[in-house]
Amino acid sequence: MAGAAPADEDGSPKKTKQGGFKTMPFILANEVCDRFATAGFNANMITYLTQQLHLPLVEASNLLTNFMGTAAFTPVFGAIIADSYAGRFWTIAAGGALYQLGMLGLVVSALATALRPPPCAAAALSTPACQRANGGQLAVLYLSLLFTALGSGGIRPCVVAFGADQFGVGGRRPGGEQKWSFFNFYFFTMGLAVLLALTVVVYIQENVGWGWGFGIPAIAMFVSVLSFVVGYPLYVRVKPGGSPFVRLVQVVAAAIKKRKEAMPEDAGMLYQNKELDAPIAADGRLLHTNQLRFLDRAAIVTTTDAVDSGDEPDLWRLATVHRVEELKSIVRMLPLWAASITLIAAASHNFTFAIQQSRTMDRRLTPRFEIPPASMIIFTTLTMLVSLSLYDRVFVPLARRYTSRQAGISYFQRMGAGLAVSVLGVLAGALVEGKRRRAAAEHGLLDSPGTTVPISVFWLVPQYALHGVSDALSTVAHMEFLYDQSPESMRSSSAALFWVAGSLGNYLGTLLVTVVQSASGGEWLQDNINRGRLDYYYWLVTLLMALNLAYYIACFHFYTLKSFDVEGNGAQRRQDDGEGQSRSAERETELDAGRIGASKNCA
Repeated sequence: MAGAAPADEDGSPKKTKQGGFKTMPFILANEVCDRFATAGFNANMITYLTQQLHLPLVEASNLLTNFMGTAAFTPVFGAIIADSYAGRFWTIAAGGALYQLGMLGLVVSALATALRPPPCAAAALSTPACQRANGGQLAVLYLSLLFTALGSGGIRPCVVAFGADQFGVGGRRPGGEQKWSFFNFYFFTMGLAVLLALTVVVYIQENVGWGWGFGIPAIAMFVSVLSFVVGYPLYVRVKPGGSPFVRLVQVVAAAIKKRKEAMPEDAGMLYQNKELDAPIAADGRLLHTNQLRFLDRAAIVTTTDAVDSGDEPDLWRLATVHRVEELKSIVRMLPLWAASITLIAAASHNFTFAIQQSRTMDRRLTPRFEIPPASMIIFTTLTMLVSLSLYDRVFVPLARRYTSRQAGISYFQRMGAGLAVSVLGVLAGALVEGKRRRAAAEHGLLDSPGTTVPISVFWLVPQYALHGVSDALSTVAHMEFLYDQSPESMRSSSAALFWVAGSLGNYLGTLLVTVVQSASGGEWLQDNINRGRLDYYYWLVTLLMALNLAYYIACFHFYTLKSFDVEGNGAQRRQDDGEGQSRSAERETELDAGRIGASKNCA
């Protein structure tokens, strides 16, 4: 088998008693509590910013999306630390501790009256309007949010990959064949945690107080870190393989240095070194492909490269084919990965503008009980949970009969379906907002934003539900795609790409709001949404989502799956249509490195 056997972070061989489903209670307890804590203070933060700190709606919305963007970008640094130095276990543990500090800061901010402006009624005695939070009060908030963002950077890129590590690769460890259902199981469990936060925590924030509203998630975060650390002896802990980003830069540097060298006609003449690649190629060495051929120059052996002396070559001048293909794999993934950025931007308004919509609508379930505005997101979570269950238990077995694929359909098809459903979700939002605004106009409430518009808040359910179906399809498939198509030594880094897409999506949402605000002269997005034209904003996002779907289809058409050498003796395995399953053994032996056809890529 090409590559060394997987090892723990200390270099010792893995014990067979490690890994498998027995580790899931500890890993999932960690992630459930983490997701509960995150959802608990994120879901209703727009209310805290506007009603407790008295920030204007657009400023609060941009602050929140910028924070979520920053929190989603920090996983890049967490992934570098995990893949290069610390390993996934210690990176998750450290991230949890930092997150705990941030949560404690939010609790103090909510409890200490000096860290919040006075209530509007009290402020009105001496000032004509509500007094907004001052610089010092906002500084405490920003510092707390910064710690939570840094903590997210350690947790988010590692937990999914760490959980999948417990089931091995290629079925070599018991339970490995169940790796792909693990992703569905993971997101389903996370959905339950979010559901609990959107009901219990949001209700406490709205009706009991923000001290307990932030305090309960902080307690959950403490339980998260504790439960994860307790499971230490049971975990498979993959040893970090050195900085993957350094290897990528080395390939680029070597290719540039040898840009004038003539390419050999036979790709078999390019540099190979099984021993050098063994620590980063336990699945098997990646096979040469004909895309991005300029990078192949990094593997050209020249007379100045001392490859026969037995010493390790200068990796800034000479790279193995496997290392070149690592870089090619990442580049090929980027166009499809980028399609999720617009998806995140479109969904970001569910945590800002949609909450403000629901606040103006009739939210009564009984004469005495109203649904908290932020709890409307529960319909996204519920729909996602139901969709995941039906997908895994009903759709996959049915589709398997027709496609003969273990996963039913490929994750490429699943991701495309999710993007299509998201277009319908934003479209529903535009239609409902138009209806809500017309109802406000008919009842003379355009200048009364504090008065309930006589239209049921349940008109918002379709847009929330469609976004939930989209999440069940596209979000899970996106994570599977990144995990499966990335080089094995870069799986934490590739998982970080999942969160970077969220970061860029939130920043794109901020940019879109800012541009719309400027271009419309402040008419579309106002603090008084009855006078604004939020429906126009939704129509614009619908158009962008439709264009994004067309872009994804084009990129999918030109995408080429990775192939790798399994046995080191010519037997090869190509990932089969995005479901992480190898072709039959007979087909594997027929494949030949020289017969892997060149294919265009939209990168």
